Amino acid sequence: MLKLQNVSIETIKGRKLIEDLSFSLNKEDRLAIIGEEGNGKSTLLKAIYDKDLISSYCNVQGTIDTRGEILGYLEQKLSNNWGAFTILDYFLKENPSSEDDYAVYEYFDKIEKKLTEFGLDKKILEDNTLIKNLSGGEQVKLQMVKILCKNPTVLLLDEPTNDLDINTLEWLENFIKSSELPIIFISHDETLLENCANRILHIEQLMKKSKPKFTLAKCSYDEYIDSRRRGIEKQTQIAYNERREKAKQEEILRQIKQKVENSLNASKKDPSNGRIVAKKMANIKAQEKKLQDEELTEIPEVEEAINLIVDKNIVVPNQKKVIDVNIKELKVGGKKLSQNIEFKIFGPQKVAITGNNGCGKTTFLKTILPVLQNTSGLKIGYFSQNYSENLNYSATPVEELQEANSKLNPRTLLGCLKFTREEMEHKISDLSEGQKAKILITKLIVQKNNVLVLDEPTRNLSPLSNPIIRGVLKKFNGVIITVSHDRKFINEICNEVYNLDKEGLKKIELKKKNFIENNEEVEKF
Repeated sequence: MLKLQNVSIETIKGRKLIEDLSFSLNKEDRLAIIGEEGNGKSTLLKAIYDKDLISSYCNVQGTIDTRGEILGYLEQKLSNNWGAFTILDYFLKENPSSEDDYAVYEYFDKIEKKLTEFGLDKKILEDNTLIKNLSGGEQVKLQMVKILCKNPTVLLLDEPTNDLDINTLEWLENFIKSSELPIIFISHDETLLENCANRILHIEQLMKKSKPKFTLAKCSYDEYIDSRRRGIEKQTQIAYNERREKAKQEEILRQIKQKVENSLNASKKDPSNGRIVAKKMANIKAQEKKLQDEELTEIPEVEEAINLIVDKNIVVPNQKKVIDVNIKELKVGGKKLSQNIEFKIFGPQKVAITGNNGCGKTTFLKTILPVLQNTSGLKIGYFSQNYSENLNYSATPVEELQEANSKLNPRTLLGCLKFTREEMEHKISDLSEGQKAKILITKLIVQKNNVLVLDEPTRNLSPLSNPIIRGVLKKFNGVIITVSHDRKFINEICNEVYNLDKEGLKKIELKKKNFIENNEEVEKF
């Protein structure tokens, strides 16, 4: 049994991420770790797997007992050091610097079977395809196959849905729900959380990230969010009611006290009456002290919500032709991905592109990007899966947003995004993937772009940030062209959905509710 006892994690700069955390993971537990970006979710998962992974920037105290367990750890992003290796190399090596382990061939049939389960052709083991040429989703699938072939007894999954296509995402949901293995997972995908989690660990950073807090709950994600909301509302109402009542009583006492003081002044010539008035004053002071000592219900302290304001004047006029392209062949590195792609949209449409991993969605966005950039009346903001294409990693968040719009106060913007003063001065390269995503989304908004081209914009955002970001983009009056497999995002933001496959781009006619809830509709993808 995996067990944590009084575990605390603190950065080497002295910020506490986790304080005195204890829990045991039991068979069939599906524990979801939730919380805002930069709160230490991935750090905790790494500490459970191997403390050495975080030893350069964090100190860990307490006991993490993994005796007798085989931990399968899916890292949030496959190391770039694997890029120059083939897929076969990936399975033969424990890490990029290790020697080949030919014992792997003893269970090669199992690897081939798992590849097929994940929708990958087993022939990729022989065709010398380099890891760097795989899509992000294909890389996630490879990691999962490698982990599962080692027969883990506990799974630690850090954003397992990143870049997965709809079909594989559903397979993963079914796997997590049906697995008897205990699982700890982090995910931005609210649908996955709703469908899979039966325990919740909510990590928060209060008082401007100076005070860590955690909540453990044995319930579903929906139940936790609903219970938390109702609890906060009830406690807040009680707390303010108590304060209003106390203020009334204090005002009544103040008025009585003022009258008694006037009586005291008037009774200086009448000692007997003065004694009576003095007794009243003593009684009033006793009541004042009782009011002062009265313990009030605390006003709930929770993380402040993100507050980004969208300029409603940023628009693309109705029926303005935004793009009209016909791509005979969509290729990458000489490989043909699709053909006969026709794509025409007008303002102010919000369009989602979906399809299986490796079908060319990112390549398609990069193909139409220069066409959009050369269209008059449009200002294009591009959100790449690789944030380094859009952000200066050597700059600080303050410098990046200052350059994006010099008329705005970058510290105010970053404060709305829950960045601490310390994080505002970090190099962007040192921040979490979720923090980078929030900076990039903010940058695109404050640049006043009227067309947003977004490649998996929610893939690293927490489920608590996602509803806010969706709210921001719903208020955006321009055009959105997005690649996404986030079902809630597509449902709430997009009014058209297209599927890309080897035969081209096809518009999908479906009811949005069914897109999320009806497997038959999803199978069309």
